[in-house]
Amino acid sequence: MSRTDRAARIRQCLSTRTAISFDRLQAELEVSRATLTRDIAYLRSVMGAPVEFDRERGGYILRPEQYGGTQLELSIWFSSAEIHALLTMQQLLANLDEGGILTRHVQPLTERLNALLGAAKDDAEAVRRRVLIVGLGKRPITLTHFERIGSALLRRKRLMIRYAARSSNTVSDREISPQRLVHYRENWYLEAWCHLRKELRSFALDAIREAHLLATPAREVSLRTLQTVFGPGYGIFSGQRIQWARLRFSPERARWVAHEAWHPKQKGRFDADGHYLLDIPYADHRELMMDILKHGRHCEVLGPAELRSVVESEIEALRTLYAERL
Repeated sequence: MSRTDRAARIRQCLSTRTAISFDRLQAELEVSRATLTRDIAYLRSVMGAPVEFDRERGGYILRPEQYGGTQLELSIWFSSAEIHALLTMQQLLANLDEGGILTRHVQPLTERLNALLGAAKDDAEAVRRRVLIVGLGKRPITLTHFERIGSALLRRKRLMIRYAARSSNTVSDREISPQRLVHYRENWYLEAWCHLRKELRSFALDAIREAHLLATPAREVSLRTLQTVFGPGYGIFSGQRIQWARLRFSPERARWVAHEAWHPKQKGRFDADGHYLLDIPYADHRELMMDILKHGRHCEVLGPAELRSVVESEIEALRTLYAERL
């Protein structure tokens, strides 16, 4: 049994009994007195576990109330490999949000991970330097707006927001009931019931100019309804009318696309000539069209005719734009 396994076992023993003697712990773990003594010292000094010996009850106990109440739940009982994974996760969080929205909340956990990793004879900073996350197309958001939205989500309260809709180039005041935060393609979105439009809408957080927490309880929308409205189609845009796009990729580009996840319900196969045929459900063509066009001549829309037509129109508009500059 490794020291990590023994630590987890000691915690289990202390959590299920009011007090447990040294001899009983030694028998449970089947280790020497010296090993158990070192393990208890490790739990206290490195992992910060509130392990104490209660003389009146003649055994070891846990006293989480002396460590801020939640400290015991923050005690990490992970192996070295798991610690590396968590540090990598911390790096991902920090790079997803360089403005500090999440970083300051996970900093106490990071410090504990650093201590544990140091005990494993590794350099936590060196681990983080080996992970680089490059964001593309990330739009900055306001920290106070993010925190108020998070508070409204957890407290189930409504928000009054001032929203700048880029599609219509208009600004409006909306009372909304937040339902779910979504991080998609480097940006944050809020799925909410819009009391102005009387329907579910997706709001880009970077387009929120003001956000104020209201005392009014939020309108509850079931997860099934959220999935029905936002889940079936392609990308961040929602819609009621679901269609299936059939795309054909060149044999060259197929080597990449065949391994990509465009949608949870996508269907793909190779034809006899090595082209890759990809079927994708969508409700709104805008985002799908952008992903089609980025492949240029390597992607052809086979159907439906409506989607092929809008892509052809976009290609023609591009041709006209470039012809005018010659």
